[in-house]
Amino acid sequence: MMQKHIPGKETANGQPLVSIIIATFNAEEHLENCLSSISEQKEKNIQLIIVDGGSSDQTLDIIKKWESTISAWTSERDNGIYDALNKGVALATGRWVYFLGSDDYLLPGFSDLTSLLNDEQTVYYGNSEPADLLSGAFSAYRLAKYSMNHQSIIYPAAVFKKYHYELKYPVFADHVLNIKVWGDRQFKKQFYPITIAHYNMHGFSSMTEDPVFKKDKAALIRRHFGLSIYLRFIFKRFRKQKEKNSKFY
Repeated sequence: MMQKHIPGKETANGQPLVSIIIATFNAEEHLENCLSSISEQKEKNIQLIIVDGGSSDQTLDIIKKWESTISAWTSERDNGIYDALNKGVALATGRWVYFLGSDDYLLPGFSDLTSLLNDEQTVYYGNSEPADLLSGAFSAYRLAKYSMNHQSIIYPAAVFKKYHYELKYPVFADHVLNIKVWGDRQFKKQFYPITIAHYNMHGFSSMTEDPVFKKDKAALIRRHFGLSIYLRFIFKRFRKQKEKNSKFY
């Protein structure tokens, strides 16, 4: 059964500065901590959107408890995380868009980064904790090798007038989106060494394979990053595979 609540709450200063979109499914263990971290931010010009996949635990009770701080929420069966995020984008009216996992939480640095948002054709990003290969500034070539942390990026709304999450990639649709955006000269990219969120290292993407993405990755890099980066990527992958094979001889 679908439940839906769109209160149409006005945010401060008219159009929200940033829309925060959270996809949930049976998220009772962590959701309240996530929502609390948003309410504690210095930045208050936030539109908070929750897209729930039809939870059967106490998730909806928690959402209703926090309803005064939520701009819109829906609960219905969906086709996975990225389907939920696409639905959230359709409800978003903020000048920037940010995605937060229900088992993640914001740090004070999030408000510090939002204070620097000024160009609506620029993707702004910082760091997340724990720090690892997903942290720091990303070139196109680095993005060809590694996925960025979704929770470190604040996208201008203009990105989603041009792109969406492709559901054929159930685990790495965010990586595909970033490959497209980093290869698109319409959008500038600005990194600040500010840690903005804590993310759960044991979440969905850390435990699930995406064979379609694995098959398509090289072609995506060729299409969006060009021949030079593609050849570097292929050579690096070939050398890595060769080193791996040599261990068995």
